[in-house]
Amino acid sequence: MDDLRASLARPIQVAELLIKWADEARACRSECQDLRSRIERLSTLLRQAARADLYERPARRILADTDRALAKAASLLARCCSGRGKKGLLRRALTVIPKASFKKASLLLDDSLGDLSWILRVSTYAAASSSSSDSDDSSSDEHHIGLPPIARDEPILFLIWEQIAVLQYGGLEARADAAASVVSLARNNDRYGKLIIEEDGVAPLLRLIREGRADAQESAALAIGLLARDPECVDLMILAGVCASFAKILKDAPMKVQGMVAWAVSELAANHPKCQDAFLQHNAVRLLVSHLAFETVQEHSKYAVASSKLSIHSVVMDKKTTTTDHDPPPDAAAAKPAAVGSSSATTAAAAPAGPSSSAAARTTRLQHNASMSAASTRGREHEDPDIKSYLKSHAARALGTLATGNAAICKNITESRALLCFSILLDKASGDLRRNAAMALVEICRVAERNPELRRSAFKPASPSARAVVDQLLRVVENDDQNDDLLVPCITCLGCLSRTFRATETRVIAPLVRLLDEREAEVTLEAAAALAKFACVDNYLHVEHCRAIIAHGGAKHLVQHVYFGDQGVQTAALVLVCYLAHNVPDSEELEQAEILTVLDWALKQGYMAQDPVIESLLPEAKIRMELYQSRVAKGGYY
Repeated sequence: MDDLRASLARPIQVAELLIKWADEARACRSECQDLRSRIERLSTLLRQAARADLYERPARRILADTDRALAKAASLLARCCSGRGKKGLLRRALTVIPKASFKKASLLLDDSLGDLSWILRVSTYAAASSSSSDSDDSSSDEHHIGLPPIARDEPILFLIWEQIAVLQYGGLEARADAAASVVSLARNNDRYGKLIIEEDGVAPLLRLIREGRADAQESAALAIGLLARDPECVDLMILAGVCASFAKILKDAPMKVQGMVAWAVSELAANHPKCQDAFLQHNAVRLLVSHLAFETVQEHSKYAVASSKLSIHSVVMDKKTTTTDHDPPPDAAAAKPAAVGSSSATTAAAAPAGPSSSAAARTTRLQHNASMSAASTRGREHEDPDIKSYLKSHAARALGTLATGNAAICKNITESRALLCFSILLDKASGDLRRNAAMALVEICRVAERNPELRRSAFKPASPSARAVVDQLLRVVENDDQNDDLLVPCITCLGCLSRTFRATETRVIAPLVRLLDEREAEVTLEAAAALAKFACVDNYLHVEHCRAIIAHGGAKHLVQHVYFGDQGVQTAALVLVCYLAHNVPDSEELEQAEILTVLDWALKQGYMAQDPVIESLLPEAKIRMELYQSRVAKGGYY
């Protein structure tokens, strides 16, 4: 702003000089006096602008246009007052300036006058809005800010400027209305959203989130979520401090506002994954998990360590901190839950043996976090259940987008006992909340599939939380009347976790094989892809899993899909057939299902051979099946 005020000094000085030149003009006196009156009014407005707090973005463009208007007037006035004496008299007589030039200069000055008047009115809108809110009989002219000449070619830019100016300088009521207007603009057109960001609209929205009323905060968070469609826009918002502002709201704000902020976090992370780490650094992940765990984990006390002084919520959220002090892994404590209602001394006694000062320090930290949790959730038990579900649903969605492809965030989520929350929500919740919990699990499982460290820590077979998740996934898969929108992500999760199941874990294969029979194409495709992860050679137990797939009748279903399925299902089924033929070519069920004939037929289909996975698997699978059958025919053994 100081730089802007400094830039006003030059046009003020130029205007004063031009007034002097107009007084000294010898040629075109009437035209010069007409310019002088405009320049004098312009000088007055420039001095007012130097004393005002201007909306900087349009102010700089207006000052640039004002400089051009003054330069045009200066060229005319310089020619009109350039000559004195005999030579000057001759020069004035020979000086011919078209009237159109004066008319053009006058129009430019008029535009600058209109633009400067507009920027002064819009920048002082706070006083106008305050007076209009105090007085019911104020005229409508006080509320209306006209279209400035600078926005004549692009009226929407003027509207954006006006709303951002109100966000910057208006009262709380006016700022709330402006935020709602920005939401309408950003929702209707992606280009408008870019203009809002380019015109410095993010900073006042973030300030409104921190300072405004609940409805204004909600509108501002919705606007920021809508503005997050472009990755470049997200970068600008990160630089403007959106992560810190959102973390503050997630820590302490009305639940409905927190739900909208959680939705905005999911939009930012979905459209620009690079912002995931920024939210992790500002503790947004832990805050989102805390909202998800509120009144969720408590329903299943067998997973909780609770006391009269320490809420389960605080114990769940503080698990990461206590683990760093050589506590057992997150799932170890859940394996031997304490009874709800035990004393704080019992909680301290359950900790590993060590110096008493260390145990006391841990207890103190837990009590501190319990008090913080109580402060942030006090009175929320009486909130509307729909608002609670709204917040949890968007928190689950935000956790899913933040976890996408990010091992550090997935580790942070799983260490906070969020897996228990997801398993409970899969069991008890409904609608969007249940679906978002399933999608969040999908993203975590996809990362765990590629990250052995996360897979071993979060989904080890002995972990009660991992068992709870698998139990719920299997319940969904085994229930034939489940909605496919929920069924597909649960199948995906089981496939991603295929390497975590032991050879004795026989309950997973059968439900997936049953889904190959007479299901929707999307479900069949996902079931075949999941079973392929059990059967692929990267899975240590691939032979055992292949035998289980065949034993449950998978071969006959796969043959039908290879011949008659949609192209996607056909490809997925053929990949699984290749794995079965490669790993257990001695299976009588495969021979009875005429798998070798299927492989021969597939080799003749050009479009199948174009798939790189099939291209690498199909010839080897056919060779192994032929080798086994030729040895059987000769009475040998494989």
